[in-house]
Amino acid sequence: MENGHNHIIPYKTILVVLAALITLTLISVAVTSIYLGAFTVLVALLIAVAKSILVLRIFMHLKLESRMFTILTIGVATLIGFVIIGTITDYIFR
Repeated sequence: MENGHNHIIPYKTILVVLAALITLTLISVAVTSIYLGAFTVLVALLIAVAKSILVLRIFMHLKLESRMFTILTIGVATLIGFVIIGTITDYIFR
């Protein structure tokens, strides 16, 4: 590391996040067997967002970095969300 800071995450935190990721994966698989109509994709995307937040904050050490990286990450995620919404809207109304 250039700045000399080592981000050490306790094993307990890693195991809790691992359990949460496995649980969310099982929930997303279970949701596919339930008919929710158009909301099936929405629920799957919301679960994927929750899993992404866990990975970004814990495994990519975003919660230990400066606030600027968090703001930039939220900005990029928002931009990607707008692109996805625009694509889905274009697909639906064609």
